Amino acid sequence: MAIVDGVRTPFARRGTAFKDLSALDLARRACGELIERVDIDPAQIQQVVYGQVVPSLKWTNIAREIVLGLGLPRSIEAYSVSRACATSYQTVVNVAQAIRDGVIDCGLAGGADSASDVPIGVSDRLQRALHGANLARSLGKKLGAFRRIGLRDLVPVPPALAELSTGETMGQAAERMAKENRISRQAQDEFAHRSHDRAAKAWADGKFKDEVVPVHVPPRYEETLERDNLVRTDSEISKYSSLSPVFDRRHGTITAANSSPLTDGASAVLLMAEEKAKSLGLTPLGYIRSYAFTGVDPAGQLLIGPATAAPLALDRAGCSLADMDLIDLHEAFAVVVLSTVQAFESAEFARRELHRDAPVGKVDWDKLNVNGGSIAIGHPFAATGARQMVQTLRELRRRGGTKALCAACAAGGLGAAVVLEVA
Repeated sequence: MAIVDGVRTPFARRGTAFKDLSALDLARRACGELIERVDIDPAQIQQVVYGQVVPSLKWTNIAREIVLGLGLPRSIEAYSVSRACATSYQTVVNVAQAIRDGVIDCGLAGGADSASDVPIGVSDRLQRALHGANLARSLGKKLGAFRRIGLRDLVPVPPALAELSTGETMGQAAERMAKENRISRQAQDEFAHRSHDRAAKAWADGKFKDEVVPVHVPPRYEETLERDNLVRTDSEISKYSSLSPVFDRRHGTITAANSSPLTDGASAVLLMAEEKAKSLGLTPLGYIRSYAFTGVDPAGQLLIGPATAAPLALDRAGCSLADMDLIDLHEAFAVVVLSTVQAFESAEFARRELHRDAPVGKVDWDKLNVNGGSIAIGHPFAATGARQMVQTLRELRRRGGTKALCAACAAGGLGAAVVLEVA
């Protein structure tokens, strides 16, 4: 299963450059540009699997809307996926599975989200009243449906952020992880600074130029965003300590600076059977050698999923952590990456959680998130996995490496990992 190419939009902080663009707008920009760059006849694409985490009230199947909105052949079947922060891991894997099974030989995957375009709900009481009014046949009965509605019932209801099973938000879970794993505020701030420093250098060195597509910004479309607007080019470690904790204001260590920001953006990946790519004269970026999805108890360490998914993906690839030339871990929070690294190197974690006799392995920091990650670049939930894979494969080629590991945590106690091999 070959990853032929992939692109993404710049990632923009919520409420800034992309505030007037929907996830679908961003998705169409990424997918359309990818098809144009590869210069493939759209009729060659047999399937689109695309993801979105923040729901929309305007459409239910973003994948199909991409097909129709770009004027691609109507015969292309399409469906949408949501697996929280691991969504585009799933979309890429689903297309790869279809190729492996011989169902298709070419498919498009990816994900998009807009944290600026979040639907706002209504209270349960008002919802029942609105349904009652809609079903009522007379004006009197329609008005009567609202007779028990008070001012409190009219207050908008934002999307739920807490885990349904535990009532705990991701930030609260990350804060608990920091305490349980004894990850200091200083270590988290230093990692966040590292992320910004490396992402800024990657941009300065032109590493992201070929994978990030410019987006013209409404309302006049006279301005263009060409690069991520979250990366701090002047990051100074001394400034991180001035920020107050967000989730535990008295004893906490998680701040806005050592967490991934709410972000708008989209990514797209084109996959083919290797024989198909060769027949079209295309040289792939690389291949998906293996993958794994796992779950952990959300009441435990909610975001430790990469530490359980990565070993399984490595096993399925017949590789060890030491065989990886690059490692890219999703930076939901600095503490997640630091906790995952700690778990990889822990004999106790291996015995208790993985039922193994030896640790997963020691992480070479010169191979870890070498061009920054979600803390600096941003995290449009559904877009991040594809961003990680494409960014990592391009860096592998630059370095002359062969294999890499990408992994991410996700809401619900989920983990995702893929082992990639350069073409």
